[in-house]
Amino acid sequence: MKAVSRGLPDRYKGIICIVFSAFCFAFMNAFVRLSGDLPSVQKSFFRNFIAFFIAVILLLRSGERIHIVKGSMKYLVARAALGTLGVLCNFYAVDHLVLSDASMLNKMSPFFSILFSFIILKERLTLPQGAIVAAAFCGSLFIVKPTADIFENSSALIGLLGGICAGAAYAMVRVLGQKGVSKSFIVLFFSAFSCIVTLPYIILNYEPMTLRQLLLLIGAGVAAAGGQFGITSAYCYAPAKEISVYDYSQLIFAMLLGFVLFGQIPDALSVVGYVIIIAAAVVMFIYNKNKE
Repeated sequence: MKAVSRGLPDRYKGIICIVFSAFCFAFMNAFVRLSGDLPSVQKSFFRNFIAFFIAVILLLRSGERIHIVKGSMKYLVARAALGTLGVLCNFYAVDHLVLSDASMLNKMSPFFSILFSFIILKERLTLPQGAIVAAAFCGSLFIVKPTADIFENSSALIGLLGGICAGAAYAMVRVLGQKGVSKSFIVLFFSAFSCIVTLPYIILNYEPMTLRQLLLLIGAGVAAAGGQFGITSAYCYAPAKEISVYDYSQLIFAMLLGFVLFGQIPDALSVVGYVIIIAAAVVMFIYNKNKE
């Protein structure tokens, strides 16, 4: 398998990694939902606590020397801060929305990753690409369903904010990958940062958990570690505009898990939103291929 992967172009490595990440994150969301009525911050802490130890083990096994590449610290902090906020928003949405709705809103992140890559990395964004991003945002409105009093739908808006933060975080990952920062160290730094930031809340507002809840959050942490390594590798291998369309495979996994585990069926407007966003993603992929 390693020999085959060595011969693959970076774009295909990125595609494999991003689909694997989508699979893991779909299971992470399912485990988080199954863990029940616990604070989102507490769920986030355990998710990142497990991921931190997995990152440490993998880093030690790889024999990589831990060092901070010159000029990378501000991007590491920005990636960690944005990623932490994104996770907190996503977990809140998972607890308050249909699972596939929460996943779809979080999957606005590839489009925002393209926008932030344009701003930060100066990766060229053409007018058609900008129009496709705008179409995807319009699709998200079918899921958010804004009304005259938009704050009545705060759960969906928080989910969308999570997608925006995740997109910005992945742009930072791309910067770090170009600077040569280790993928394992990126995941390690993010997980440690998130644990430190959420620890005071855990100490002051800890909610007792059953053994089942603990095991589910451990499962969420393992799945999150797989998702983090997958998404970090993907955006280190290739730019967002080339591989982001495949991130939407999480929708398929989320819909299946939501139906099997929770009996959830998305409403008609949500399905329209899914179709618009996925169509925009496919058009973006075709446009980039033709442009090349």
